[in-house]
Amino acid sequence: MAEDKTSSNQMWGGRFASGPAAIMEEINASIGFDKKLYAQDIRGSLAHAEMLAKQGIISAEDLKQITEGLNSIRAEIENGKFEFSRKLEDIHMNVEARLADQIGLAAKRLHTARSRNDQVALDFRLWVKEELVKVDAALTALISVFLARAEEHADTVMPGFTHLQTAQPVTFGHHCMAYVEMFGRDRSRVRDCIERMDESPIGAAALAGTPYPIDRHMTAKALGFREPTRNSIDTVSDRDFALEFLSLASICATHLSRLAEEIVIWSTPQFNFVRLSDSFSTGSSIMPQKKNPDAAELVRAKTGRINGSLIALLTVMKGLPLAYSKDMQEDKEQVFDAAESLELSLAAMAGMIGDMTINTASMRKAAGSGFSTATDLADWLVRELGLPFRDAHHVTGAAVAAAEKKGVDLAGLTLDELKAIHPEINDGVYAVLTVDASVASRKSYGGTAPDQVRFQIAEWKKRV
Repeated sequence: MAEDKTSSNQMWGGRFASGPAAIMEEINASIGFDKKLYAQDIRGSLAHAEMLAKQGIISAEDLKQITEGLNSIRAEIENGKFEFSRKLEDIHMNVEARLADQIGLAAKRLHTARSRNDQVALDFRLWVKEELVKVDAALTALISVFLARAEEHADTVMPGFTHLQTAQPVTFGHHCMAYVEMFGRDRSRVRDCIERMDESPIGAAALAGTPYPIDRHMTAKALGFREPTRNSIDTVSDRDFALEFLSLASICATHLSRLAEEIVIWSTPQFNFVRLSDSFSTGSSIMPQKKNPDAAELVRAKTGRINGSLIALLTVMKGLPLAYSKDMQEDKEQVFDAAESLELSLAAMAGMIGDMTINTASMRKAAGSGFSTATDLADWLVRELGLPFRDAHHVTGAAVAAAEKKGVDLAGLTLDELKAIHPEINDGVYAVLTVDASVASRKSYGGTAPDQVRFQIAEWKKRV
């Protein structure tokens, strides 16, 4: 009885109508995303060919043909004339096949003393290193924007919050400098990552090295790495550099998300601390009065994508035996997506912070709300009257209760009302109950006093 092909292929369905071969091609091919690595792949092949020729492994004529062919292929790709083939699986085989079409036998000598295992490790490492340099520049730009806003508003008072409740007066400049510190740590993580990953994997071959007399230090130098990797098994199985990139991206995205949340809150009519420009806002399709902080909200949302990429790759790598496994093909899309999201978020945030309007009047009004100078009263009681802090805390609590009952702030209580709470209080207390006096008094290193803020700005300008 003849086989019913329609029936036998029905289980594959739709796009897999041709059966298991179609499924294997679909799951195995990576060219749809790893073509992004074409520049790194060609750069690595050029350096490898130079080394092979110098070591006498291939001829000078082979090198000439390979170099010309690879440069031609790069031009084809950049001009949109290169035809990528899924049947050739990945960027390495696509380039190699095209090179063979162009120069014939010499192309087959290019793969001497290397494997796709160390080749992809090189391409990916080069791409991540270049991306880290871009992130470093983007973070530096964002830090510079914050430094400019901090300098502009070193004296602008605003409420400082804990639990999103008014705590003590601070300056907006000081608040900006908090983000300078956060993004400064992000930048240091980027630089640490570059330092750790600055090793060339090419020459490790499949997993055991190669019997050919290659010079790995030559290729490392040519490709801008500090040195070659030291263990061939670890070299082809290592994706720590990708995990570390995703880790630092996740931490940075978390900082961006916290900042985005503050912008969303601050731009509400209830706070009215800032007003975003039209460039980073949208209107409502039904409510004409609305101005929505969509850019900030989207930055906040990107954190989920970036965090998800980190968890995805951690999960891919967690059970892999040494050395290389095909599972590792799943590493690139996560990194590519996270890198794009992070770059976009950093650029958007630098734009938002740079051109948003600061409503200093609203900030000043809010700075004195919620009895924000209560701690200043307690400190005055300790400093001027010699009360133990716990006793001063109790007296201040009673003063807050009296002011709350009267419907005034602490400065609105009369001297007699304050003396009724503690008889030794004198009229000198009123000098510390203003928000300006409060912030000016916080002169400890790293405090919110304007002079301290300006000092930290000056120090950060040297570092930037």
